[in-house]
Amino acid sequence: MEFELDEEQRLLRRTVRETVAKVRERPEDQQWQTYRDLGWLEAPPFELTLILEELGYAADPTPFLATATWFAPLTGRLPDGSGTAVFDGTGRYVLDADRADEIALLTPEGVVVVPGSRLTPERVPVLDPRLHVAHVDARPLAAGVPDLALTGLAATAVGACRRVLDLVLEHVKRRTQFGRPIGSFQAVQHKAADMYVAIERARALTHYAALTIAEDDAQRTRAAHMAKAAAGECQRTVFRSGLQLFGAMGFTWENELQLHLKRAQSCDLLLGTASVHRKALLPV
Repeated sequence: MEFELDEEQRLLRRTVRETVAKVRERPEDQQWQTYRDLGWLEAPPFELTLILEELGYAADPTPFLATATWFAPLTGRLPDGSGTAVFDGTGRYVLDADRADEIALLTPEGVVVVPGSRLTPERVPVLDPRLHVAHVDARPLAAGVPDLALTGLAATAVGACRRVLDLVLEHVKRRTQFGRPIGSFQAVQHKAADMYVAIERARALTHYAALTIAEDDAQRTRAAHMAKAAAGECQRTVFRSGLQLFGAMGFTWENELQLHLKRAQSCDLLLGTASVHRKALLPV
């Protein structure tokens, strides 16, 4: 497998980054329509991972993640509007279920697609106020999670952690103590380095998982577990060090930092934390 991005992939990442920066202040429905019009939902697995990382960086409020990585892998098509899926044997904490036009149910008899309104999903509060999560009353359900769903959450968490690190670096360059920027202190540099290493490790495993999915490799499920576990471990390192390096400012609602910390932690909690996926990698 080739881990270096080619010219087209680098161009895609740059285009997504610039587009998201332009539209992030627009109403949510306009952002969603922009992404659909650009055909991002139809991107192959690896390119989709690059897109999701950039959307995670911007704490994207649209139903892109659920539509592309929860609904589409189960049904083999894109929804009529927005979509999500109910799997893992439960209807608890389903991403974007409260606003999905279509919901795919993984049942013992196979996948069943129903209108979102038919299941009367109930939105529940979660850490990230911009994230839509709901409980769905659907029976019976079968256990099983698409590899792309785990990889998509991992990519989103990596993007959120990248944004936290960028905010931290900007802060420690400006904030002074004892007449010097605090970023010049060795202890601060060590924590920033730990954050960077954790992000790059999680990003590499996420890219590997996307490549195995794209090639339908026999290791795709194992790789997806590895990516989700690494992203969860990454967000814990970034959450702890990022909040500490920001000091009291990091606790305030007015500070952008809290949005990205919550997005990263929510991605870890959805569909199992890092410990759950580490256990899944153990030999039976």
